[in-house]
Amino acid sequence: MFLVLAAALAAACFASVAVGSKTLEFGQVWHAVTVGGSDYATTVVESRYPRTVLGIVVGCALAVAGSLMQAVTRNPLAEPGLLGVNTGAAAGVVAATAFLGASGQMQILFWSLPGALLTGCFVYLIGMVGGRVSPVRLVLGGAVLTAVLTAFIQAVTLSRPQTFDNYRFWVVGALTGRTWEAVWTVVPLTALGLAVAALLARSLNVVALGEDTAAALGAHPVRVKAAGLLTATLLSAAATAAAGPIAFVGLAVPHLARALVGVDLRKQLACGALIGPVLLLFTDVVGRVLVRPQELMVGVVTAFAGAPVLLLAVRRMRSVS
Repeated sequence: MFLVLAAALAAACFASVAVGSKTLEFGQVWHAVTVGGSDYATTVVESRYPRTVLGIVVGCALAVAGSLMQAVTRNPLAEPGLLGVNTGAAAGVVAATAFLGASGQMQILFWSLPGALLTGCFVYLIGMVGGRVSPVRLVLGGAVLTAVLTAFIQAVTLSRPQTFDNYRFWVVGALTGRTWEAVWTVVPLTALGLAVAALLARSLNVVALGEDTAAALGAHPVRVKAAGLLTATLLSAAATAAAGPIAFVGLAVPHLARALVGVDLRKQLACGALIGPVLLLFTDVVGRVLVRPQELMVGVVTAFAGAPVLLLAVRRMRSVS
């Protein structure tokens, strides 16, 4: 299964650098990838490399974050937006643009990341009851904070047209126009989050047996859940800051991974880390070719592509159960 997914990821990467609003022949693409040079085809292909790498990073981060959130909250509908991370990042962008004069890709990335992290951590604190994370309070806290920040965003963008112009291009969610600088800014955060998630997977499997059973086996359910939520927040914040809010990947991929490899979170995380980039890259390619020579942002396409896939996964799980 993992070999098949790895092959699918390789195919998605090649499609991402080969297919776009500018049509190139297969031979031109292959020559540009393997040999390089200074011709037009090489220039076009090389301009797609940052976009492809960012798609891998963002898809992997959102998929793993979604799996962690669903494991910690035991809520099959949990996804990175549940903690208000998307809205927090958007609020950071709007506040920096309106009041600090921020502009440009790197400045937006710089301000959206702390906005996302602070929002996620604040929602986590709201969800704490007696030293334990309450899934109900977590969801309610995320909903309340999302509503408040959404009102703030609407008030500022409606009163400041220039801020709205900058915000509307970021809020759709896209991989286009990102530079290598933006990619390498979020790679260390994503790598850290993925490493911590891998270390937590076994403990989260134990916690899934029940907190009393987990404690009897030597685990610390409160610490494990807290670490899982904070890791999910870090991953989703990095992804959202780099590419904007991209819906559905963090919700659909964990269901697909469970349908393929079962309930073992270690296998789920590894499987999701491959499925997420495959889904995101292929939907990005579809967005480029549907309305040539224009492009549809990947945040728009993921909802249309992910919904039927999720429905098929849910039907399969029901038939198995």
